Amino acid sequence: MTYFGSFGGMYVPETLVAPLQRIQREYAKRKNDSLFQTKFQQLLREYAGRPSPLYFAEKLSKAYGCKIYLKREDQLYTGSHKINNALGQSLFAKSLGAERVIAETGAGQHGVATATACALLGLKCVVYMGSEDVKRQYLNVQRMKLLGAEVRPVDSGSKTLKDAINEALRDWVAQPESYYLIGSVVGPSPYPEMVRDFQRVIGDETREQVMQREGKLPDVLVACVGGGSNAMGLFYPFKDEHTVKKIGVEAYGAASLCFGKTGVLHGAKTKVLQDADGQIMETHSISAGLDYSAVGPEHAFFQETGIADYSAVNDEQALAAFRELSIQEGIIPALESAHAVAKGLDLAQILDKDQIMVINLSGRGDKDTHALEALGLK
Repeated sequence: MTYFGSFGGMYVPETLVAPLQRIQREYAKRKNDSLFQTKFQQLLREYAGRPSPLYFAEKLSKAYGCKIYLKREDQLYTGSHKINNALGQSLFAKSLGAERVIAETGAGQHGVATATACALLGLKCVVYMGSEDVKRQYLNVQRMKLLGAEVRPVDSGSKTLKDAINEALRDWVAQPESYYLIGSVVGPSPYPEMVRDFQRVIGDETREQVMQREGKLPDVLVACVGGGSNAMGLFYPFKDEHTVKKIGVEAYGAASLCFGKTGVLHGAKTKVLQDADGQIMETHSISAGLDYSAVGPEHAFFQETGIADYSAVNDEQALAAFRELSIQEGIIPALESAHAVAKGLDLAQILDKDQIMVINLSGRGDKDTHALEALGLK
């Protein structure tokens, strides 16, 4: 069982202990299996479109005072970093003999990526999604259905990601022979480790690309954090590089690292937004993918040990950054990614002109056009 300091673990109903122990045991084998890893790397290259570009944002760099690079995960097939993990876990589920995959989604990108991977590998796919997110992310709901997935809206609680995860876990308890494909570095062991491993390609590529372009490591890495998979994928290969500052950016209305306390949610001990009585607090963000009451346990460990720092950006700041990147560089980011852009542009103003910042552009923004229209953003 994996712990990150005091965070992590496996806090689940007894029904799920045996399936999780099997997943942990079998994943340990696949992690070191050359045939599995070769197939996974082939899918990343030939299907997902890796490596993703590292783009020098010249206009933003001139305006804000340091060298700003964007890691373009938005250029991958399905439009975000989520395809990395979806391909890895779907391949793993197939190797276990699973026929049915359960997933949850907030912004819909993990749902689309999972539906895509399941279609590719011939797996039945059921995706739980908060009914509020179904309305906010209409385009992605249609994409999932076109890919053959069944989308099940969830009307309980805040009708967002937390509630979708609750329903997905209930489904798994009822049908433990299914495979639960978690979309971020959250949940019971071994999921945080497994998702991190499938996403670390982001940081591995970034290291190589920056070294080729600049001849040195970046000074600052910036990524948005909801559950935290894109950030962990970027940060992890640099975790022992103390000269590289790692900044995770939460949505202000869902900032569990900034404002939460240690607790247990969805199978893991981590930082959780909770009231004085320990009840899970509702969250709010214009970004469906960041609208979550907890965070991956390894991020809680990174914060506690000083490996990474975390801050929060509000809706207005994210929308301003969304507009700035769209107009200045012709790149429309996902609202999730816009939070990282907002913090990055703020930090850039205090860096020297030769210092290097990499902002992880975790996804593209066409999925958010319906939500932005409702907000009156033109």
